[in-house]
Amino acid sequence: MDVIDIKIRDRRMTARFREAPLDLRPPSYCLVEVDGDREFAKVKSPPYTWEEALPPAAEAFVLAPAQAADFEVVRANRVIEREAFRFCLEKVRERQLPMALAAVERSFDGKKMRFFFTADNRIDFRELVKDLASAYRTRIEMRQIGVRDRSKKLGGYGICGQELCCSRFLQKFEPITIRMAKEQNLALNPTKISGLCGRLMCCLSYEVDDYVEARRSVPAFGARVDTPHGSGVLEQFNYIKNTVTVRLEENRLIECRVGEVTMLADKEGSEIKRG
Repeated sequence: MDVIDIKIRDRRMTARFREAPLDLRPPSYCLVEVDGDREFAKVKSPPYTWEEALPPAAEAFVLAPAQAADFEVVRANRVIEREAFRFCLEKVRERQLPMALAAVERSFDGKKMRFFFTADNRIDFRELVKDLASAYRTRIEMRQIGVRDRSKKLGGYGICGQELCCSRFLQKFEPITIRMAKEQNLALNPTKISGLCGRLMCCLSYEVDDYVEARRSVPAFGARVDTPHGSGVLEQFNYIKNTVTVRLEENRLIECRVGEVTMLADKEGSEIKRG
């Protein structure tokens, strides 16, 4: 089975060819069918062979390469989406609905419009749907999403100066815990370790396993160790530099490479446990 990787707005997926593979390569565009809707997609890979025993997760099929007229349809749809966003905001305010509109997406063929929103609780938007259906004469879908999905839809730039990981390449959200920040000796300041969505940054999970593995070769914090400068208590570990900070008996801080540190026995003569 021949497939290509595609991206539809903020969604990346694998699309199959119903017949012979088309000569589609990045950075070209194509038309695909997803869940019965025709959509405009960006090609992210050349055609390649997929394992027959493991079909792609999404039911997406490549229909044809994009033509010049298709780009005009996309531009027209974007204009309608912006207008629908403003119209929906007005109706939300009129009906005093406790929801925050995030994005509006119109399918390429115009048969469906999706309105994405966040809310703390379930919303009765039946009257709102009637307003929207009456104005745009198409099928209306209201989709409640989480704050992380909202950031993925809207996009933006993080404190690192890079485009948000969620809108650039992440396919699904993994659980992020405060323990991951602690393992990397990061300051537990919410403004430093939270993303634009207000949740812990997804990138906290990227290197945490390496930090945990590196810590296995280092004594636990507070352990007594011997260094070329004398004995003392281990206080910090710098994963990047592969060094540790030790407070000597005269209350002086020194920095040594991990290989220069030797654990001392505790008062009972047993070896200090490693971290």
